[in-house]
Amino acid sequence: MLDSLIATNITAQDCHPCPRESLRKNLALIVSLTLLFIPVIIFKYIDYVSKSRLSDNISEEVSLNKQIAYRVDLFLSVHPYAKPLVLLVATLLLIFLGGLALFGVTTDDLVHCLWLSWTYVADSGNHASSEGIGPRLVAVSISFGGMLIFAMMLGLVSDTISEKFDSLRKGKSEVVEQNHTLILGWSDKLGSLLNQLAIANESLGGEIVVVMAERDKEEMELDIAKMEFDFKGTSVICRSGSPLILADLKKVSVSKARAIIVLAEDGNADQSDARALRTVLSLTGVKERLRGHIVVELSDLDNEVLVKLVGGDLVETVVAHDVIGRLMIQCARQPGLAQIWEDILGFENCEFYIKRWPELDGMQFEDVLISFPDAIPCGIKVSSYGGKIILNPDDSYVLQEGDEVLAIAEDDDTYAPTSLSKVWRGNLPKDFMVPKSAERILFCGWRRDMEDMIMVLDASLAPGSELWMFNDVLEKEREKKLTDGGLDINRLVNISLVNREGNAVIRRHLESLPLESFDSILILADESVEDSAIQADSRSLATLLLIRDIQAKRLPYEAMASQARGESFSQGSWIGEMKQASDRSVIISEILDPRTKNLLSMSKISDYVLSNELVSMALAMVAEDRQINDVLEELFAEEGNEMHIRQADLYLREGEELSFYEIILRARQRREIVIGYRLSNAERAVINPPAKSERRRWSLKDVFVVIAEEE
Repeated sequence: MLDSLIATNITAQDCHPCPRESLRKNLALIVSLTLLFIPVIIFKYIDYVSKSRLSDNISEEVSLNKQIAYRVDLFLSVHPYAKPLVLLVATLLLIFLGGLALFGVTTDDLVHCLWLSWTYVADSGNHASSEGIGPRLVAVSISFGGMLIFAMMLGLVSDTISEKFDSLRKGKSEVVEQNHTLILGWSDKLGSLLNQLAIANESLGGEIVVVMAERDKEEMELDIAKMEFDFKGTSVICRSGSPLILADLKKVSVSKARAIIVLAEDGNADQSDARALRTVLSLTGVKERLRGHIVVELSDLDNEVLVKLVGGDLVETVVAHDVIGRLMIQCARQPGLAQIWEDILGFENCEFYIKRWPELDGMQFEDVLISFPDAIPCGIKVSSYGGKIILNPDDSYVLQEGDEVLAIAEDDDTYAPTSLSKVWRGNLPKDFMVPKSAERILFCGWRRDMEDMIMVLDASLAPGSELWMFNDVLEKEREKKLTDGGLDINRLVNISLVNREGNAVIRRHLESLPLESFDSILILADESVEDSAIQADSRSLATLLLIRDIQAKRLPYEAMASQARGESFSQGSWIGEMKQASDRSVIISEILDPRTKNLLSMSKISDYVLSNELVSMALAMVAEDRQINDVLEELFAEEGNEMHIRQADLYLREGEELSFYEIILRARQRREIVIGYRLSNAERAVINPPAKSERRRWSLKDVFVVIAEEE
């Protein structure tokens, strides 16, 4: 009886809680409802104030609600973590208000109500077990708010992931690399440049090359994937950005790059060089000190001084257009020189290296020449002259401590000096200067550096020579362009200019020229189409075929001569006739696209200069070792040492047996360094030949490749 009475009292107490507990629950319910309606009241008040101000002052332009909306939008836009922070606050607020409301309508304690509120927010199905109108109404409200919050959270996460992938796709992420090669800009030379860098670093297992240009990252990667060469372990990373923006430069780790290559833009030369100058300014403005040097490709020689003034010791310049112009003249006057330059500048065969050999200290340069079985020394980096490189020094120069040897070798780890062998010097068969005779040269097309090419020709040709210029530029405009470029036509000594107007791809225009009488013909990539490599090469090929066909028609076909040379062309075939015409006169075609050279190499009707590829080779070589730029500048310059092709009768007699070492020492009597040879029955020259000490029988029809000063 007593137990049943106690149980009845406890049940009564549970059904009728104490007044204090009931007051707390009612207060919690009122607070939750009040906090829920406060934002609504505030928004209504703001709207009321805005309308009243607008009615009181018609001239007021911005209402209060617009200002608040602007501030909120600004806060969400400026602060990167504003959206997740707002979402977190809204979630906590919903859990707190929902917990208070549940505490007011249920008999559970506050902590348990807060936990139930969180479960309703996280999973809207948890409110199904609620009983009673009040608890169910509150549970549904919390679940509805939870669905909204999780929908916004899902949208925020989805947007964040999409932005991240979009950033990766567009190349906005930072490159975390060291000792990489950085290429700034995009041009037709990029493919050849990447190819040369890949070949240069093949022995190291490849390297990291980063390309940054103002193009879409996916487009750059697609274009690079289409390039037809093996990367040999080299990885190419593309990033979109401007080299004029410091933030973009930092994104590609510019301060940690071992070399930075600035490519010239296609188009106007002055605009391209002006952009290169601004790029150098941006690079020098990087707060972190640059680890590597800067290699800048320029389009005009006149802008070189300004770029070097801005960049200081960090900058090495390669003036592409002027170098190719001078190189074409050298190749036109010495057939076969283009192939030699292609071999030396590229990393596929032999190239220049500078190394220190302590065991050679105290040795004369003449003895150094015959100390390398697998390399050919051609200069000294003199430590006492501040590291100046002397190309083709005197035989009596004695190597001092700290001096380094400039040599042509296959790779930097493929050669080393050996014990000095005895080499018989002998005497030159004859010592004479080859007399220069007047020449007739034709230029087809117009280049920006035409005045420089004319001055180079005037300095190298014999008196009485003629330079014919055939292009579609009016004669009055030609004279003005040459004068603006710094050429005084009246001061030309050895050549006279002959102007002819016409289109080089129209046959009747070419037929008006005495094409069979020219010693050399240079087909230039005309400045009107030089921006498009394919269009320029198509024009050059059309001009070449027309000139060769006209020459072949004007020259009698010598079938017996062709058969004697072992040619398989039948009489009357166009390739046979053009091949015969090519034996009478030299044509040098300027080719921009490396793929075009296959057409010329198969036909053998013209020599060619791969201008874009040669410039890319020079850029890659200077990027790998900036000291080589001093060597290239001297070899390409109008004065000083140059590459020459000499006849064998200058060094030996018919049928004489000599080793290559003996020929090297004989050439020293003419102050020349022999670096290779081309046999009379061979198509290509051999640079840095093996077995230099073995004797062989030479022919007077053989030629030797030498480094020497212009006679």
